[in-house]
Amino acid sequence: MSYTTLILVTELQQHLDDPAFVLLDCRGELTDPHAGAAAFAVGHLPGAQHADPDVHLSDKSLAKDGSFRGRHPLPSPENFIQTLRHWGIHPHSQVIVYDGHAGMFASRVWWMLRWVGHAHVALLDGGLPAWQAAGGAVTTAVTTKAPGSITLQASLVRTVSANDILANLDTKQSIVLDARANDRFRGENETIDPVAGHIPGARNRVFKDNLQSDGCFKPAEALRAEFGALIRSPESTIAQCGSGMSACHNLLAMEIAGLPGAALYPGSWSEWSSDPSRPVATGKD
Repeated sequence: MSYTTLILVTELQQHLDDPAFVLLDCRGELTDPHAGAAAFAVGHLPGAQHADPDVHLSDKSLAKDGSFRGRHPLPSPENFIQTLRHWGIHPHSQVIVYDGHAGMFASRVWWMLRWVGHAHVALLDGGLPAWQAAGGAVTTAVTTKAPGSITLQASLVRTVSANDILANLDTKQSIVLDARANDRFRGENETIDPVAGHIPGARNRVFKDNLQSDGCFKPAEALRAEFGALIRSPESTIAQCGSGMSACHNLLAMEIAGLPGAALYPGSWSEWSSDPSRPVATGKD
């Protein structure tokens, strides 16, 4: 059986010793690039390796024209494949991702695996808190694996650029869903975003709204109804957030809901707002 969206704690417990499973601890902090590695060192799931949002999931170099690509721009697919091989991932590997932040960082890794054509990846529903609540063990032991053999395949996802977003302001062919917290979206919080506001015409879908009170994802039917009230179709939907992390949470939720096909704007608000010529809106969507 292949897991492609979510895996339950009870299911993962049955596969901890399965050599086909590769576990990635994706914890990080937007305001502290060292917090994820420190948390991993304190304790993680047995056999897990750390997928650092600032080291493994982004390449902070500028664009070829010298422009800023956002706080967490994507690495090249080829470089990411090398990282996946370092983690011991093969074409047949079942990758399991988790974090302690409602799935915000883990969903980015889920999306990136699909970005390089690997469908066998799932998020641990409820993350580390659900694992520990069920009595799951944690360890400080460091796991290393023999190099994997995964290769770059046709992408299973879509991306759009800042220019695509700019063009969409006129055509209005797509609806942009912004996963940031309400106050950041409305332009009332500049703690993380140097420029306050959102892309004109965007709608706010806070990523944590995808979850139940226990931190697990809502049922597919509930997610389908909630997203259906916001979008016209998955194909005409663009997910974005502050730097391309929590937007992937909305993309995973849409996949769970049976609404695949939305695109990611990887640069998101951090890239968009870095160019003063691009329009900014504030207030409610």
